[in-house]
Amino acid sequence: MRLAGLQKLTLLDFPGQIACTVFTPGCNLRCPFCHNPDLVLPPLLSEEDLLPEETFFDFLQKRKGKLTGVAVTGGEPTLQPDLPRFLARIREMGFGVKLDTNGFRPQILKEIVNAGLVDYVAMDVKNCPGKYALTTGIPVKRAGELWNTVLESIFFLMERHVAYEFRTTVVGGLHTTDDILQLAQLLRGADQWFLQQYHPADDVVGDFLPNGGLGGFVGDVLSNAGSGDAMGDFSPNAGSNGVQGDPLPPSETGSEPGSVQGLYEPSVQMLEEMRREASVYVPSVRTRGI
Repeated sequence: MRLAGLQKLTLLDFPGQIACTVFTPGCNLRCPFCHNPDLVLPPLLSEEDLLPEETFFDFLQKRKGKLTGVAVTGGEPTLQPDLPRFLARIREMGFGVKLDTNGFRPQILKEIVNAGLVDYVAMDVKNCPGKYALTTGIPVKRAGELWNTVLESIFFLMERHVAYEFRTTVVGGLHTTDDILQLAQLLRGADQWFLQQYHPADDVVGDFLPNGGLGGFVGDVLSNAGSGDAMGDFSPNAGSNGVQGDPLPPSETGSEPGSVQGLYEPSVQMLEEMRREASVYVPSVRTRGI
């Protein structure tokens, strides 16, 4: 299992648990506002930076009786072929397991949930269908196909096989109230949905991609890759354009670090208006990160 980092204590990442958070490298999306370019763009993370699996489990062994859960996040954890085995080992040690996912690999999600390997799933629902490609860097020509995989994961979680939440990071310049209303109608009846306020950072994924990552940069690579398990053909070891290689330095992207052109932190008032409108369809919707 490839691990990219460890946060030794969190009271926020796993609801109701005193937990640690372990990070996996590699992602099948290129959301321009993502705060973790070192996890998403593997050339930014050297093999020497990886956390040995046994080092992680040695840490867990020492935290028995102090920690109650482990949050597994990324990157996108479902890209890791050893994920089921890894989660099973955590559970065998008596810890609860939370999984963060973008929902683009529904078959893996179903396998993990149906095997009883997780206690809680947090799934990112990035935007309304018409803006999914723009928001995630996926090719427009495959947007419909890939949105259907997201829907499959949404509908599966809403069957309540496991405790879950949906979350949408609201980014000024990418999300409007109408977009959130479209999502609210799709998520009608969801147990939990959080609208998270985007906060600019010094380095985001878009800083390392042409046009700030807003031009569907990975489209040509993915469209030539053939069919696969919903972006599963996008290797966790691939570079920023889906193949081995180095990401572009920020100076060549046309954007300043943390300020991808046109993207900004939404106001509290904007987020609250979205929540109020969405609550007509999803009464459980709440804001987070304000």
